[in-house]
Amino acid sequence: MMFSLTPRKRFGAGLLGTLALTLTLGLTSGTALAQDDDEPPQRQTKKAEALSKPVYDKLTKAQEAIDEKDVPGARRIIDGMLADDITDFERTNVLNFKGFIEYSSGNTDAAIRAYEQLVAIPSVEPQMRLQTIYTLAQLHATEERYDRTITLLNEWFAATTNPAPEPYVLLAQACAQTAQFDKMIAPLDAAIAEAKERGTTIREDWYNLKYYACYQLERYTCVRDTLKILLVTWPKKSYWMALGGIFSELDQEKEMLAVYEAAYTQGILTSESELVTMAQLYLQGEIPYKAAKVLEEGMDSGAISQEAKNYRLLSQAWTLAAEDDKAIPALREAARRTSDGDLDARLAIAYLNTEQYAECVDSGREGLRKGGLQNPSDSQITIGMCLYNLDRLSDAKNTFRQAARSDRSRNLAQQWIKVITSDEARLEQLRLARQQVRRNREEDSADD
Repeated sequence: MMFSLTPRKRFGAGLLGTLALTLTLGLTSGTALAQDDDEPPQRQTKKAEALSKPVYDKLTKAQEAIDEKDVPGARRIIDGMLADDITDFERTNVLNFKGFIEYSSGNTDAAIRAYEQLVAIPSVEPQMRLQTIYTLAQLHATEERYDRTITLLNEWFAATTNPAPEPYVLLAQACAQTAQFDKMIAPLDAAIAEAKERGTTIREDWYNLKYYACYQLERYTCVRDTLKILLVTWPKKSYWMALGGIFSELDQEKEMLAVYEAAYTQGILTSESELVTMAQLYLQGEIPYKAAKVLEEGMDSGAISQEAKNYRLLSQAWTLAAEDDKAIPALREAARRTSDGDLDARLAIAYLNTEQYAECVDSGREGLRKGGLQNPSDSQITIGMCLYNLDRLSDAKNTFRQAARSDRSRNLAQQWIKVITSDEARLEQLRLARQQVRRNREEDSADD
């Protein structure tokens, strides 16, 4: 299958895009920055929460430590603040920053703990909570905790309107890793539909995920339709081959032949197995001439090995194409490369069809000598016919008598024996008539 998923790589880049903190220190709507004690409060229509100056100053120092790449120093400042008596709003901001620090330093579990503490704060601003839940879903995915990822995403979807495509894809990926293939297709279709609605890029791997899910569920019509989209949008050899295979699963042989023929015409089929399959499909489609040309050109170029099995197939194609003259060289090469007499027996038939009777007899007898024939009497019939055409009637009759020992060939052999017996009687009558004519001439000469 072409589906693969490496969680740590897939989810790592840009993970905190929805929640990355550069310490603006005022993260929610209605939030005011810390103010000097001497400044009069500003009149507001909505109650705003603010960071106290000590918290503001410590967060600023933590940010400066991060800028100087002093992660341990920033962590000490943040952990100290969390141990202090601070408001829920301030704790939300501090935990958000801690999660960012821990993730940035590669401590994913610590980042998860910080974000889980954040969402557990009852007064946390709803949008901040949703963003954090989505980030937690991503982080659990990087740690291959896919069941938790699915739970968090379902919670996030339930409270989110107009989600972007990516969360749907993340859900499908998590379902793939937990073998919940039946739950992958709906979110992937939603992601694709949302991307179309937004006019954003639809990614190839989304369709690959859908292809994978449909295949696992054995929904081959879905597989076929998904592969068609992949092939048209991102044309690749693997999609051509996979589509041909699915048509085979669906018993749609004509469509399978059309796919392979299109791939062959474009030069996509290059390996021996692919070219031989193409030839076999032509034979199944009753287009033997094209099958023979594929095999012949492949063998001439070296793409198809010159083995007995390939020569056998080539000879079969030429024979079905009524091109016995071209079938004979292929059969001769195939017969030469095997100890099985079957190919020699076939070669004898080809010689019979092309009126090469002496060669027919030799090949037929060679096939009987090698053995391995399913029905030796068939070859004896062929040899007998060639001997008859060589006017070797006695040898032909003896050969047909051997064939007559088989129930399979008895009737046909006996018919030939009758024909030969009749010919022998006719020839004997001709001989006697000629002899009588000579005698009459001799008697007339004596009288003169």
